[in-house]
Amino acid sequence: MENMKKYVAEFIGTLVLVLFACGTAAVVGCNGADPNAAYLMTALAFGLVIVAMAYSIGNISGCHINPAVSIAMLVSGKMSVKDFVGYVVAQFLGAIAGAAILMGILGGTELGLGQNGLFEGSIVRSLIVEIILTFVFVLAILGVTSKPEFSKVAGLVIGFSLTLVHIIGIHFTGTSVNPARSFGPALFMGGDALANVWVFIVAPLVGGVLAALVWKLLSSKKEA
Repeated sequence: MENMKKYVAEFIGTLVLVLFACGTAAVVGCNGADPNAAYLMTALAFGLVIVAMAYSIGNISGCHINPAVSIAMLVSGKMSVKDFVGYVVAQFLGAIAGAAILMGILGGTELGLGQNGLFEGSIVRSLIVEIILTFVFVLAILGVTSKPEFSKVAGLVIGFSLTLVHIIGIHFTGTSVNPARSFGPALFMGGDALANVWVFIVAPLVGGVLAALVWKLLSSKKEA
């Protein structure tokens, strides 16, 4: 029952992330007349959703709502394989549900669903961008969750970190750093978004693993 509560929390959190944050990207239109304002609004939307969810479901599931975060916790030895699978399934289902609701509210996909896209059509450059963005984001999470005394500000730090990577990353790929967040909108958009979604699944997972390995190295040196 306790595990199921965690999975439900992850489902809800990821649904809210896609509905509100990807919804903001779709509504404000980052390719519109004032892309700079749209970039900032979208970045803030992603960050604020994380803050809201961190202080609501964080005490239940840890508020990963992102397979890249979950795989980092797995590599760091902070969660079991069973929980990892449960979290990831819940996250993907939540993202799909969030994208479906968003599409229903918008009345279709004409405005987009906040889907990601390759930077200038380059798979390699998009992979590099997403790995770097995810590495920075997940490293911040691992650092701020490493000590109990940071718990009161952890949600704020994580939210602002996500805002930061979005501010620079939106220009390049729309910023994924989250395989579930990318998959939900891509599934309904189809076309190039779905064809290229593997980039936004693989790169964040790689970035998450690298962040976990680097954090283990840094923290072990500190303890020594």
